[in-house]
Amino acid sequence: MSTSLRAALLVCPASGKGRAARMAGTVAHRLRGAVDRLDLHVAPTAEGTAEAARRAVADGVDVLVVLGGDGGAHLAVQACAESSTALAVVPAGTGNDLAAALGTTSVDDVVAALREGTRARFDLGRVAGGPWFATVLCAGFDSAVNERANAMRWPAGPRRYDLAILAELAALTPRRLVVETEDEVLELDALLVAVGNTTSYGGGIPVCPDASVTDGLFDLTVVRAAPRRTLLRMLPTLRTGRHVDHPAVRTLRARSARLSGPSWVAYADGERLSAVPLTTTCVPGALTAVTGGG
Repeated sequence: MSTSLRAALLVCPASGKGRAARMAGTVAHRLRGAVDRLDLHVAPTAEGTAEAARRAVADGVDVLVVLGGDGGAHLAVQACAESSTALAVVPAGTGNDLAAALGTTSVDDVVAALREGTRARFDLGRVAGGPWFATVLCAGFDSAVNERANAMRWPAGPRRYDLAILAELAALTPRRLVVETEDEVLELDALLVAVGNTTSYGGGIPVCPDASVTDGLFDLTVVRAAPRRTLLRMLPTLRTGRHVDHPAVRTLRARSARLSGPSWVAYADGERLSAVPLTTTCVPGALTAVTGGG
């Protein structure tokens, strides 16, 4: 164990319908065996979570451990970005896509990584005039799915996203989208656009299957207008990443992207951001992360 390792545990008690609150005591106990000092913060609101994360980073903790889902992790990213504090995530939410990208599927993974001193530099996305994001920014059909999934009370977990996808298909309408990167301008009738720093969103859907968090670039996936029957045939391939081979799908790789045209709402890390138009840029190595899985 490294000398005088100081960590803060940020508990988002509402995550996973109270799962984080139920896990908090056990997680804190396990973490105390891997660090020299552990400060505990329980934040029942988003505002409280953001403030606790800022306070912990300003206080100079070595590691900020978030016990929660992608929403809590997203708030912690805002504080940890471009700081000397490393972020760790113990998954306790609905999607847990950032924890999956970090390779920490449980508190045991985080404890092992803390003991071994495992760290990595991860790229982050940043929206101009807006927040950082760690996983995927999306707009169009997929953000509408997010809106619907967030409003649903049942079922829990990734199955909620599957049902939301089917419900949104009924209201599907393509819009004229313009995607501008440093290399090209793409204008087309589109159903969705996903800007991936990591591969997956929505509880493990690899919408940008070839994305890398260390290449300084986004992977973009754009789905063109297509008949519903075509999309229904494509849906099963989303879980495997094979959708990128479909003729209706266009993929790009870029350092930055400006999205404009439709009146879509953009989501990032599963959180509602702002309306399109927006510009986002990949910032290489902006996050120090505690990583598991070897």
